[in-house]
This record gives sequence, structure tokens and C-alpha cells, in this order.
Amino acid sequence: MAIKGKSILYLAAAILLSLPMVSCHSTKSNTHTYRPYHERRNRSAAPNDEVTPNDDVQKPVPGGYGLVDEKWAALDIKLGRHDNKKLYKELKSWLGTPYAHACQNKGVGTDCSGMVMVVYEEVYGIKLNRNSAKILEQNCRVIQLDDLREGDLVFFCTSGDGRVSHVGIYLKENKFVHASSSRGVVVDDLRQNYYATHFHAAGRVNTHK
Repeated sequence: MAIKGKSILYLAAAILLSLPMVSCHSTKSNTHTYRPYHERRNRSAAPNDEVTPNDDVQKPVPGGYGLVDEKWAALDIKLGRHDNKKLYKELKSWLGTPYAHACQNKGVGTDCSGMVMVVYEEVYGIKLNRNSAKILEQNCRVIQLDDLREGDLVFFCTSGDGRVSHVGIYLKENKFVHASSSRGVVVDDLRQNYYATHFHAAGRVNTHK
């Protein structure tokens, strides 16, 4: 009986050794893939659809305006009856103002929060903080990207330390106006790689209905 039992054990061991080795690690990757701004925003697209900006957005135009078409760069666009014409007119008058730290003088020099502060007081009669991080913290409520509408604010972390350091005013069709440190007051597109990468939050000013 003992010899027979050992034979059974040897046979079982041989069968086990002949089976293919199976790894205990899952082959499914758990790596998170970052989805760019325009893909996160376009929720109506199918998961495998490729979402890309319009051709006119990707084509640079002369004058250092960035990746926006010329009519948007100069705000020579057709406005609808629901567009806030006072806001567009005011922002157009700021275009081309050079960047100047801690200034807010139209046509002379301004930084991002200075322009936003003056525009909001001129258009809406609302006083904001003089610092982009404090505007988000004290003057705004955070909203979803899909809820952005003209006059809302868009915030960015551009300094590499995770803190809000830049703000612009949203218009429509992914366009926003801001004071670029290298180009002055310009219109840019949220789908541009730099802004999609550094985007932090969208905010609606608390007293802005």
C-alpha cells in the first residue's frame, strides 16, 4: 500500500509539472491615460472617436495671436442676440495691450488679473480681487467645463508649483481672452496643448447671474 501511495504521488507531481505556468499578475493595464481638454469636454463623442480641433484653430496666423483664426484673433466675429455685446466690445478694446506685471491700464500695460478685474467692473459693475488665485478662492464658485458660458473665468496653473497663477475670461466656442506674458492681451483656444495641459478650473463669479 505504501509503494502504491508513493506511485500516486509521483504521478500527480509529474502531471502538475507538465502543466503550463500561469502568471499571477493581471495582464490588464491599470495605467490612467490622460484625456486632453477637448476630449473631456466632448462627452457626446463615442469613446473611440478621435476628437480634434477645427482646422482653422490649428493653423497659426501672423501677428503672434496663437492657434486661432484671424477673425477670432481680432474679435471680428458675428454676434448673436444672446451675446453680451458690451463684454465683447470691452475685450476687443483691450486686444494688443502689452503685458506689464502689476498693471491694469488698457493700451498701456496689464497683467492677467488686472485686465479681468477692470473688465468685470466696467461690464458687470463687480469688483474682484487683484490676484488670480484669490479670485477663484473668494469671488467664484467652481463650475463644470460643460457649463462654461461667456463671462465665466478660466484658471490655469502655469508656474509648475500647482498654484493658480493665471486667469482669463471665457467667451464661446472654446475661446478666451487673457493677458499673455509674452504676447499681451490676446484671444486663445482652450484646446491648444499648452492651455489644456495647464488648465485648473472654470469659475463663475458669485454675483454674476
